[in-house]
Amino acid sequence: MDGGGTSIDQAVDVGAGLGAARPMRADAVKNRQRILAAAAEVFASQGVSVPIDLVAERAGVGVGTLYRHFPTKEALFEAIVLTKLTGLIATAGAAADAEDPGRALFEFLGLFASEAAMKHDLFDALDTAGIDIKSRCSASVDELQCGIDRLLRRAVEAGAVRDDVGADEIVSLVIGTCHAVERLRGGADSVQRLIGVLCEGLRCAGAEG
Repeated sequence: MDGGGTSIDQAVDVGAGLGAARPMRADAVKNRQRILAAAAEVFASQGVSVPIDLVAERAGVGVGTLYRHFPTKEALFEAIVLTKLTGLIATAGAAADAEDPGRALFEFLGLFASEAAMKHDLFDALDTAGIDIKSRCSASVDELQCGIDRLLRRAVEAGAVRDDVGADEIVSLVIGTCHAVERLRGGADSVQRLIGVLCEGLRCAGAEG
């Protein structure tokens, strides 16, 4: 998603539902999870213009079942983004107590970059539909930003990372890297190689890898 500046909302993939009126049955929950997993896989491999029937087929559910959960393709896109964002928040939280703060930060940035690099088509589709993902998920976006900031502060305190770079700047560098690889038509390996270069630039002189 090109356009304004580079920020965390451009990169995040988000998740789980936008709030159900009542709890879903166990089978309905499983169907929803299968649909989201299948849709993420199909859209990542074949683009967002694929027929919705293909997503239903991959998930092993009927088209009617898919539409009961997600009445529009845009709703499905948005749910995928929300689900991934939720996963990233959980991962950042779990890494906050890691024994090696520097490694925890670098591994998270690699995961964050891989998720961001896969989701440009989804963000473009949401933009086209007039859906502002940042405003729809602002609380989760802020929570993820706080998680990254905690990882960074622990890494700085451990002497693993330089102290003159902020979390916002790191996020911008990660997203900028993803955009650069996309323009060069590189793949996942290119993203991770460049994120490795970025992480090396964040290390304190003399810090162990």
